Amino acid sequence: MVAGAVIVIIGRPQSFADPLGAAIAQVSAGKTGASLIQERQRVILEDAATQSFSVTSKPKISIIAPPSAGAPIVNEPAPNPASAQGIAYNMLASFGFSTSQWGCLDQLWNRESGWRYNAENPSGAYGIPQALPGSKMATAGADWLTDPTTQIKWGLGYIKSRYGNPCNAWSMELSQGFY
Repeated sequence: MVAGAVIVIIGRPQSFADPLGAAIAQVSAGKTGASLIQERQRVILEDAATQSFSVTSKPKISIIAPPSAGAPIVNEPAPNPASAQGIAYNMLASFGFSTSQWGCLDQLWNRESGWRYNAENPSGAYGIPQALPGSKMATAGADWLTDPTTQIKWGLGYIKSRYGNPCNAWSMELSQGFY
């Protein structure tokens, strides 16, 4: 029945009386249609997840000592506990980091993603820590695509294993432009 409707619609390309039918006729079957459906579902999930978050402050701009001065220490107050930053701040100790590492982590992820769980980069890096590829974060939880806590957990583990602490990762970011 649908195939018959598509044939009828395609048979009258000049008719715009049925815009939905015209749109359906333009979407080819197979991978393209499935890809559009998958993308629509992703957008719906991201929108729903975004509704539960709120902006707690304006982005901060700071001047940090150059990397040649060693790993910088950035002093900042503790963030709102309900924010992504608050989640990260409260997780520092569970990864063996003191709160003196907070400022470096805040600067690092502010630069990388602006603390947005859905930040995406053309290279394929994704999320708050900009994991490349983003799917690496699945090791921290199946909800890695939309859950800041899962992303932060993965990111802190990555920083610990690769750099030892957030200030060392921030120093790498300053000197190389990535961490």
